[in-house]
Amino acid sequence: MIEENSVLGGVRIAVPESRELDLFAEMLQRRGAEVLRCPLVSIHDSPDQPAVQAWLQAFCDNPPDDLVLLTGEGLRRLLTAAERSGLRERFIEALAIPRRITRGPKPGAALRQAGLKPDLLAEQPTSEGVIATLKGLPLQGRRVAVQLYGSEPNLPLVGYLQGVAAEVSTVAPYVYADDAEDTRVEALVQALLAGQLDAIAFTSATQVRRLLQIARRLQCEAELLQALQGLCVAAVGPVVADELQQRGIQVDLMPQGSYFMKPLVRELVRELGRELPA
Repeated sequence: MIEENSVLGGVRIAVPESRELDLFAEMLQRRGAEVLRCPLVSIHDSPDQPAVQAWLQAFCDNPPDDLVLLTGEGLRRLLTAAERSGLRERFIEALAIPRRITRGPKPGAALRQAGLKPDLLAEQPTSEGVIATLKGLPLQGRRVAVQLYGSEPNLPLVGYLQGVAAEVSTVAPYVYADDAEDTRVEALVQALLAGQLDAIAFTSATQVRRLLQIARRLQCEAELLQALQGLCVAAVGPVVADELQQRGIQVDLMPQGSYFMKPLVRELVRELGRELPA
């Protein structure tokens, strides 16, 4: 691979991205970084496909008044599931009917790939941000469909909608496989403990939980938390930053306003890059 430059030459960065691991790692390597790749989690279609298919059929037959999309991954999985059952075109047509509310930029990007766009973007890319946005809307008696984040039931969001007398339907089109790549995660923990890295870049809250789960299994969680204080910890956005901070982990950098990999790479370059000779 031809490097764009060596602004991150010699910087050792752990990249626990799952779905787009190779793309993220290559962006850093082109800038000279040494990258330790470690997929902390893998994502799979929901094992309860009959429930997903029933939700899709009901959505196509009688589209809701509002649709809340929490993740881009969820919408992509729904489109794939609809295609498997011959409903893709009907589903996309039905998606155009409700008011579309997205938690952040990723579900908005997934909508645009389907030829649509969000009607409302949450004030903050969190469930609390979605609730804050919904508080400005009359929802009593409206049918609201919610695409969940993984298999988490999101009780605060669903509870709010039920509390304002909305009729709620939920779908969980994918799950996280927490047992993925155990030995590689253990190797990442050991590399962090040994001080072999300069930075780690988290792109989902699930990655944070998974890393600490393995550290607990290895009986070294306290040591890992201490080790993380000695390197640059990067978060792709506020959801991930909040998860880290709740665990007592300081967040050293985060993109502002655009929570994607490219802005995250730019922040890593700004924080860790070095001047190149003219």
